[in-house]
Amino acid sequence: MIYLHLDASNVTNRSDLHDLFAQTLSLPEWYGRNLDALHDCLTAQSEDVCIAAAEDELIGTLGERYVGQLLRLLRDSAEENPHITLK
Repeated sequence: MIYLHLDASNVTNRSDLHDLFAQTLSLPEWYGRNLDALHDCLTAQSEDVCIAAAEDELIGTLGERYVGQLLRLLRDSAEENPHITLK
């Protein structure tokens, strides 16, 4: 299982967020580094992934609107793909 913890220590901006996903999950070269592309990659994930997100910390670094979109995306991806678990 792959564990991915999102908090202010490893995500200080959107670029960091997408870098972390790309590196940790070995996302393909075509990964577009945006939320739509992230959803596509997560729903296609065949290895078990557990994602923990420190919502309050992320809001401070990414903004409330973007974090809300990210969390919705993660929930939707987990509903579509049983390999994705959220904490």
